[in-house]
Amino acid sequence: MAAPEPTGPGDAAAAALDGLSRNLSYWAPGAANGSLSGAWYRRNQIHLLGALLAILGNLVISISLNIQKYSHLQLAQQEHPRPYFRSVLWWGGVLLMAVGETGNFAAYGFAPVTLVAPLGCMSVTGSAIISVMFLKENLRASDILGMTLAIAGTYLLVNFAPNRTQAVSARSVQYYFVGWQFLVYVILEIFIFCVLLYFHKRKGMKHIMILLTLVALLASLTVISVKAVSGMITFSVTDKMQLTYPIFYIMFIIMIASCVFQVKFLNQATKLYTMTTVVPVNHIFFTTSAIIAGIVFYQEFFGVAFLTVFIYLFGCFLSFLGVFLVTRNREKEHLQQSFIDFGNIPGKQTLDKIQPDSNGLSYGTLPDGSDSTKSQSGEKKEV
Repeated sequence: MAAPEPTGPGDAAAAALDGLSRNLSYWAPGAANGSLSGAWYRRNQIHLLGALLAILGNLVISISLNIQKYSHLQLAQQEHPRPYFRSVLWWGGVLLMAVGETGNFAAYGFAPVTLVAPLGCMSVTGSAIISVMFLKENLRASDILGMTLAIAGTYLLVNFAPNRTQAVSARSVQYYFVGWQFLVYVILEIFIFCVLLYFHKRKGMKHIMILLTLVALLASLTVISVKAVSGMITFSVTDKMQLTYPIFYIMFIIMIASCVFQVKFLNQATKLYTMTTVVPVNHIFFTTSAIIAGIVFYQEFFGVAFLTVFIYLFGCFLSFLGVFLVTRNREKEHLQQSFIDFGNIPGKQTLDKIQPDSNGLSYGTLPDGSDSTKSQSGEKKEV
C-alpha cells in the first residue's frame, strides 16, 4: 500500500523526517531502507566509485609517506649515508605517491568536489595507523579518538554529500566559467590574495594564517580546474571527445600554475612552523576552500535539504577534529636534546652548557671572557 502524499507543510516535514529515518535504518527490510540498500546504491554508484578512488588514493599516499620516512631513517643509521634520492626505497615511495595522487585526480571525474576534498583526512589517519604498525611509533589515546572521529566523519560525508550527478563536459565548464557567481567569486578571491601577498612580501609578515590562506585561495582554483580536466577526460572516454575544446587547455594551465604556487607557499609554512601545526590548519583551510569552490562553480548544493547540509557539515567538523587530535603534539615525542649538559654526568658540576639556548640572545656568540675568568677563579678557590 502506497504512503499518502503530504498535503501541508507539517505533513511535508514529517515525510522528510520519516524518509531520513528510513535512510538511516539498517535493520528494517525493504528495498529502499538503509543507506547501503540496492536503490540507494544504484542512485549513488558513480559517486561511490569516486569516493572509493579518493579513499584508496589517500591511503596509498599515507603508505608512500611512511616508506619515504623509513628510507630516511635507514640512511641516517648508516656510517656514510648517501643522498636520499639514490635510495630505491625512497623512489618506491615517490612512485606510490604518484599512484595515490592519480587516484585522487580520477576521483574528481566521478564524484563532487564537496565529497572528494574532505576525504583527505584519510591520508592523515592512515599515516598514523601505518606509523604505529611498521615504524613502531607510540599509539596514544588521542590517536584512537582522532581516528574514530575521522572515520565517523567520513561515513557522514559519503552518505550526506550532495548526490547531484552531472557530466562535466567542455560546454558545461564554459557555462560555469562565465557565470556571474564564479566571476564575483574570482574577483573577491583575487582581491584577498593581493592584499595578503602585499603584507607577506612588502611587510614581511609570515604568520601561518597568511601563508595557509594563500595556499587555500590557490587550492580553490586547483580543485575547480582538476575536476574540470578530470571530468572532461572521463567524458571523452565514456561519451564524446572533449580534449579539442580550448577550455580544456585553459583549465589545464590553471591547474599546473595554481599547484606550483600552492606548493611554494606551503613549503614556506613548513619551514617556519612544525608539521603538527601546518597539517591540521592546512587540511581545514583546503577543505573549506574546496567546498566553497564546489558550491560556487559547480553549484553542487543546489536544491539540497537543510538537514542534509547540516549533517554534511557536522561530518566535516568530525574529520577536522580527528585530524587535529591525530597530529597534536606528535613531533614533540621525537625531539632530542640539542646539547650535552655536563651537570648530568656523575661527579661533575659546571654552570655552563656546551651549546646555549637557541632562543636566547647569546646563541651563536662566543662566551664572555669574564665568565670564564670567574669560573676559573671559582675553581681555584674551591681547591
